[in-house]
Amino acid sequence: MAKTDRPVDIKAITFFAVTAWLTLQVPHALADDPLRSGQPVFDRAVELVIDHHHDASALERFRATVKQEIANAPLDADTPSIRVDEAIDAVLASLRASHTGRFQPDTIAYFELADIFRFAIRNDLRRLFPPDGEVSYPGIGMIAQRANGSLFVSDVYDGSPAARAGILVGDEVLSVDGAPYHEIGSFRDKVGRTVDVRIRRSTGTEPVALKVAVERLRPLRMFEKAIEDSVTVTKRNGKRIGYVRLWTLSAPDGLDIVARELATGRLKDADGLIVDLRGRWGGGPSDAAELFVGDTPTFRLIQRDGEATLANVRWRRPVVAIIDEGARSGLELFAYALKTNGIPLVGSRTAGALLAGRAYLLPDDSLLEVAVSDAVIGDDVRLEGRGVEPDIPVAFSLPYAAGRDPQRDAALEQMLRILAGG
Repeated sequence: MAKTDRPVDIKAITFFAVTAWLTLQVPHALADDPLRSGQPVFDRAVELVIDHHHDASALERFRATVKQEIANAPLDADTPSIRVDEAIDAVLASLRASHTGRFQPDTIAYFELADIFRFAIRNDLRRLFPPDGEVSYPGIGMIAQRANGSLFVSDVYDGSPAARAGILVGDEVLSVDGAPYHEIGSFRDKVGRTVDVRIRRSTGTEPVALKVAVERLRPLRMFEKAIEDSVTVTKRNGKRIGYVRLWTLSAPDGLDIVARELATGRLKDADGLIVDLRGRWGGGPSDAAELFVGDTPTFRLIQRDGEATLANVRWRRPVVAIIDEGARSGLELFAYALKTNGIPLVGSRTAGALLAGRAYLLPDDSLLEVAVSDAVIGDDVRLEGRGVEPDIPVAFSLPYAAGRDPQRDAALEQMLRILAGG
């Protein structure tokens, strides 16, 4: 996801004068405008898409869907939120574009994207996240998704309370403190306490209750910690194989953490490296893959006291990468760069979501992301809607995986084959 900016709302500067003028002038204009419903959240979302969506050819289809939604059922200031949500989802879906969606404050994605797009909503941060404007939410560091009618853990952030408590990818989530699981609501007002998370690890077995600490999580800092805590070294057949997971490229210090681990940290003596691109969000610099495929040499600045500062790190030993639909946006560009440089990709196809997005606050403080730019690699390569295919396809079944990871296992075996071949 590209970094974003939010247009300055000059209407706020002249609020009273403009309001007086609108009182006299606007009703007729609104009544004659087929794209205005009178529902402020819906209308603002429509306005932002028309003003900023990158693909003008999609706007005719978008406008037709807007008119249809307005005609289908009343949309005004008194419309129930569920109807507004459905209408906004429908018109956004008509664009058929990644980096396009609305995110509500009762979801983890809202907080993660608010932190990623913090510059875009900088004028509202202190109001949204008092008192200091730091994006945070109460949680345990896990993501769950529905499959086969049940809720299963799809991600456990390395080093998080969920990881420390022993929650595993594939666990079925049954309840939190005896109530249905909600991403934010289950942990609200419980920071500093523990909750009982009831899970089922395999089909037909008795549930297990795990006590998990609730923390106030700051998304980008949490991602940096998760990247750092993901680093491991496995010894197999006399070889040291390193591993690191890039949860996102949007964390300011994420790539620097990886570079330090490669140059002077736990990965410096590894014979080969597995780079896990199964992330949550993309973002980051377009040349992030240079860390592994760049031609420039490693470069250090050394002070008189001998202290060295890494200015440029390059990994020259074997690499294998893992991909799936979690590799999106900047992580897809990363995967594409690795593949075109001969580095094998293991797993499943990436998301096919390579556009540039910007975020905007809607009147109800929900977050709207709009795809504002196309993304082209080289002269004419587009990954949007296509993704990057793995060299070694390996399926992954989420329900009751019990922490098993066949894609990571396959990447390890591929690395061993590469190292055995010299």
